[in-house]
Amino acid sequence: MRPTLPLLLATLIAAAPALAATPEQTAQAALRAAPVWDGHNDVPEQLRERRRDMIADFDFRDTTGTADAAKGQQAMHTDLARLRRGHVGAQFWSVYVSADLPEPQAVQATLEQIDVTKRLIARYPQEMQLATSTAEVERAMKAGKIASLIGMEGGHSIGGSLGVLRQMYALGARYMTLTHFKTLAWADAATDAPVHGGLTDFGRDVVREMQRLGMLVDLSHVSADTMRDALAVAKAPVIFSHSGTRSINSHPRNVPDDVLALLKANGGLVMVDFAPDYVSEDVRAWSAAKAAETARLAALNIGDPSAAEQGVAAWLAAHPAPKATLAQAADHIDQVRKVAGIEHIGLGGDFDGVGSLPTGLEDVSTYPALFTELARRGYSRGDLEKISSGNMLRVMKAAEAYAAAHRGDAPVETPTGF
Repeated sequence: MRPTLPLLLATLIAAAPALAATPEQTAQAALRAAPVWDGHNDVPEQLRERRRDMIADFDFRDTTGTADAAKGQQAMHTDLARLRRGHVGAQFWSVYVSADLPEPQAVQATLEQIDVTKRLIARYPQEMQLATSTAEVERAMKAGKIASLIGMEGGHSIGGSLGVLRQMYALGARYMTLTHFKTLAWADAATDAPVHGGLTDFGRDVVREMQRLGMLVDLSHVSADTMRDALAVAKAPVIFSHSGTRSINSHPRNVPDDVLALLKANGGLVMVDFAPDYVSEDVRAWSAAKAAETARLAALNIGDPSAAEQGVAAWLAAHPAPKATLAQAADHIDQVRKVAGIEHIGLGGDFDGVGSLPTGLEDVSTYPALFTELARRGYSRGDLEKISSGNMLRVMKAAEAYAAAHRGDAPVETPTGF
């Protein structure tokens, strides 16, 4: 019996491939299935600098009106409404304090930042939930809340004490960046003169003790030699909470390709940062030229600061700043995929920790635009789900599993200074 025309048409239609999803549809589907787990946001720093941690009248639902021209402050990049639009489902809040503080004062300030972060989370129980484990992250995200974790930015925050490190973990800190901008007594920073050639013996003990506890070792801000030393010691995956790739932008804050290869073997991930100086080589070069010209004019106009200021203003007028772009941020993601693989990419926007952001990534609501760009470049929905939160979930689960397996190990002991 020969098939009828309608039956033949129906068969052909059924056999035809489904219409391909647009990049926008692919991005949206991925973000609905796996909301973003961002590795680094500096809202706590803004609360300290703008409000001295007084938040009784602070409205985190909408911070678009927080600019203060008299104080030179721009509007904040983060609030609950924009986090929702950005599909952010989990956030490491950075309890950063200045590396210029004496270490005992830095310990106190870090405790204050942990306190204000917890108070902020507690004020919005319908929207945010404190999380100290992957199980709590998953429960919060399932409930439609923003899982809120605490990350410490800089080893100065433990004052050279493993006892303090353990107590910070007990208070909820789940990663620590080994250094900030300054080299410590036990670790070299990326943006300071190297002293140790990486980590000292105590620095290696810090890495071991963090992993015994289940605290993620964060290698953003450290020197390349410190990265290599930490990866040589690490038995569980490590992270870069907010860094780019050095082959795209040669800023020392970024990760060299050989370290990306070591990171692949370690199982960790780079959470790509949006700070323009780290994203765009043109911006980095312009910033260096501006600094050099500012120093030159100051030296030529000793005793006449107004002349130096006028000279800088004239230079700026003649040399407008280039802009980093969303596409350049995506280039860093491409590079991590090329060297380390899709399983080793995350996102750490550095929102509210930088003065400016790339065009297209102006605040936390812009993640869908980045994911659309990645989909346009051929990333599948599965790839995007790994980048958004799947990879971070895997890494933290691995750190927890390592700590559980070593729960019976004795704490690392070092002598105190008293």
